[in-house]
Amino acid sequence: MTTTLHPGKDGAGVVRRTVLPGGLRVVTESMPTVRSVAVGMWVGIGSRDEAPEHMGASHFLEHLLFKGTPTRDALEISAAVEGIGGEINAFTAKEYTCYYARVLDEDLRVAIDVLADVVTSSVIDPDDVEAERGVILEEIAMHDDDPSDVVHEQFSAELYGDTPIGRPILGTVESITAITRDRIAEYYRRYYLPTHTVVSVAGNVTHEQVVAMVTEAYERAGALGGDAAPLPPRLSGPGVPARSGARVLHRPTEQANLVLGTTALTRTDERRFALGVLNAALGGGMSSRLFQEIREKRGLAYSAYSFTSAHADTGQFGIYVGCLPSKIDDVLKICREELLRVVADGITEEEIVRGKGQMRGGLVLGLEDTGSRMSRIGKGELVFDELLSVDDILARIDAVTPEEISEVARDVLRRPMSLAVIGPYEDRDFTTFLA
Repeated sequence: MTTTLHPGKDGAGVVRRTVLPGGLRVVTESMPTVRSVAVGMWVGIGSRDEAPEHMGASHFLEHLLFKGTPTRDALEISAAVEGIGGEINAFTAKEYTCYYARVLDEDLRVAIDVLADVVTSSVIDPDDVEAERGVILEEIAMHDDDPSDVVHEQFSAELYGDTPIGRPILGTVESITAITRDRIAEYYRRYYLPTHTVVSVAGNVTHEQVVAMVTEAYERAGALGGDAAPLPPRLSGPGVPARSGARVLHRPTEQANLVLGTTALTRTDERRFALGVLNAALGGGMSSRLFQEIREKRGLAYSAYSFTSAHADTGQFGIYVGCLPSKIDDVLKICREELLRVVADGITEEEIVRGKGQMRGGLVLGLEDTGSRMSRIGKGELVFDELLSVDDILARIDAVTPEEISEVARDVLRRPMSLAVIGPYEDRDFTTFLA
């Protein structure tokens, strides 16, 4: 069955959706003025879905699926796409995994064939498991060498506690060392199904052309058939109650890294646009309050920003700062004061206008290429109950009122706060900044 999700204008921006036998979904967006095409195969499984015995399996599979299928070895997989000037890669998130390629429009069939082969038919050879185990352990080590990355991971662990969503996407040294080939293969067989998969394509294509190529590739793999319904969008979950606590990782670094924040809104919460404007005003750029107060006026840090992220049943709001270890008390004091000021007084009309402008510009400029368009429609199908058009999103941003911003500030910024700190601190108690 095929439906038109958005009619577009003058043949551009038309978004269509087809459900194939077995529950596989194909979503396309036409961009007739470009010569490239981006293809994504989105599997609705991520690190938060892992049982303890599968911890790290989602990301491990991201590596292994490029190692070989019955018809292609690792070199043939990469060479098939790179040999036509394209690129192929993948990433793992908390709630989904995406395998993607970007090629010339005339090479669309190659991209679909290779990605479908990889996603449906990996052999997961034991030797490849052992080789990639070493690669992933190196990746974890590289990640651990960057405190600005680690502090965000530590913040999530403190904020969400010992829950699947609070654990690292890469897994841990212990979990990657312990996981077996059979555990990974079991995970692959259980979740990498057409019902869990969305194929999204954006570029100079027609929907019928894409559907025909996807059908052919999946039939060749024996992965289509039956009357199974697609997995519904992930719109809920167990939730994570707000926690308050400080996690300090002692390292003899020249710079302290900190994240202060709390739980926030789910990705389908109607107030997410108000939170976006608030976030932009607080720490969304060089004109934001936090950047001005911490860096421009006092010179306490080089990098200071706020951020939000959202999942099916929870979200995050946080502030990141990297500063000299001796300045951390001053920085945390300013962060707390600014949050209290926003809760008490809201933000100014000038900040609202500037925040809306940042959101609008960031949205539109971020959708200038086929890859970002492919991601938007792929994630929209997989994890949202509707795909808003760009015009709809811009209208919702414009419609945000000062009262809505104040309401969401009072809700989110008055929740219990968590803090993660990495730096040369031994026996320091930072919980006083959370009161």
